[in-house]
Amino acid sequence: MALAEYGELDGLGLADLVRRGEVTPRELVDEALRRVDAVQPALNCVVHRMDDHARAATAGPPGDGPFAGVPFLVKDLLSTYAGTPSTSGSRAYRGWIAPKTSELAGRFARAGLIACGKTAAPELGLLPVTEPRLFGPCRNPWDPTRTPGGSSGGSAAAVAARVVPLASGGDGGGSIRIPASCCGLFGLKPTRGRTPNGPDDVEYWQGCAIEHVLTRSVRDSAAVLDAVGGPDPGARWVVPAPARPFLDEVTTSPGRLRIAWTTTPPVPCAGVDPACVAAVEDAVRLLEGLGHEVVEARPALDGPRFALDYVTMLVGETAADVREAVVRTGRRGARDDFEPTTRLLALLGEALPAAAVVEATRRLKRQGRVYARFFDEGPWDALVTPVLARPPVEVGTVGPRGVERALIEVFTRLRAGGALRALGVLERAAATAWDFAPFTAAVNVAGNPAMSVPLVWSAEGLPIGVHVVGRWGDEATLFRLAGQLEQARPWAGRRPRVVADAAPVAG
Repeated sequence: MALAEYGELDGLGLADLVRRGEVTPRELVDEALRRVDAVQPALNCVVHRMDDHARAATAGPPGDGPFAGVPFLVKDLLSTYAGTPSTSGSRAYRGWIAPKTSELAGRFARAGLIACGKTAAPELGLLPVTEPRLFGPCRNPWDPTRTPGGSSGGSAAAVAARVVPLASGGDGGGSIRIPASCCGLFGLKPTRGRTPNGPDDVEYWQGCAIEHVLTRSVRDSAAVLDAVGGPDPGARWVVPAPARPFLDEVTTSPGRLRIAWTTTPPVPCAGVDPACVAAVEDAVRLLEGLGHEVVEARPALDGPRFALDYVTMLVGETAADVREAVVRTGRRGARDDFEPTTRLLALLGEALPAAAVVEATRRLKRQGRVYARFFDEGPWDALVTPVLARPPVEVGTVGPRGVERALIEVFTRLRAGGALRALGVLERAAATAWDFAPFTAAVNVAGNPAMSVPLVWSAEGLPIGVHVVGRWGDEATLFRLAGQLEQARPWAGRRPRVVADAAPVAG
């Protein structure tokens, strides 16, 4: 095999070459590590190298997993490998070594994927951009002045730049779909409970967060879900097993679907960029041309109430995460261990009565039922929306700046949680938190599967993903539809400005 072909193949394509003896896993791993070196100065997407781990994994036979011998990168949040650093993007975790391999990481390995490194994430996965102070901002290979999104931004940047064909991500409010949209990738958030959280954790963010992968091909995503899906011992959520492999669905016709669409955000935001509206309208025309019935309709979510309750849940979770970091690492939790935004959220979480967080969580779960009723009453097979309210924004434009940052520093230094609450900071945060990503978090609360499909690029050459939400437990329909869209409008040949094999840039 000429390793120049590496960047053109997806994970299953590389695994097929390994099975046929045309390339060895060691050659693929060495190529992936070379590609990390090539793009790291421009993108800053890998925060920890696992060269020795990866090369050791190539020492024996490649095994019979569907991705045997394929290089892989892992988001530096949630998934852990015993004996490997795990920082969650936070200074508080500097030097912390994971004592266990998480269940999902073990399943990735049994599928044949070889972890070559950990990818950048914002601190504790809190922001829809990837700019941790610990490592500095990660950048978008389509335009390095722009964000790759978050929180799985490092994984998305690396896959888009053809460092590896797929990488892991986690999604608690859109953190697979947002970077997939920003980087022109396919990103599926599975149904709540489809992938495991063990061996110790039961759920993340009150059941909102789940892990899977970002890929360039639909079939890679399906094959990974086949390989790693299913509950582990003690799982809180158990999803019915699919009727047949998801990989089979990718090449199966979806038939004529009844699809709802909207460009109206489910929560308050500053408005939706015309380019994101146009992307959905273009997708609607494409779906109609493929024979589907497409009707404008949307779930009747109480957006302002949802926004406040989600942020209330999040500040409670952040306070608990900060406490857990102190316990895990043995550090005293110095002020500089956490970024100002994280400290503010944690302080608000400490100031709120426990009952207030529980009440907010209960209301969220009730609102999640809105999606079940919407799909049943339509009845709808899918819902199409924008992923984001804007194309990929410039690095440094999401998050507190200027006077706002200074006020955060003052209040957190004084530990003025009660004062902050009295000043309505929580309400203001809920009103402004969604300007970039208002469409995705409600689906996390509902637990439905959803995907970002790279169908559109802006006039400036930036990817704009289209968000497709499915019925609870029905990834099969999403994979059938995604496979049809991939055939109708192929995206694999599009190449970003920063690409690891330095081949000519398309367009």
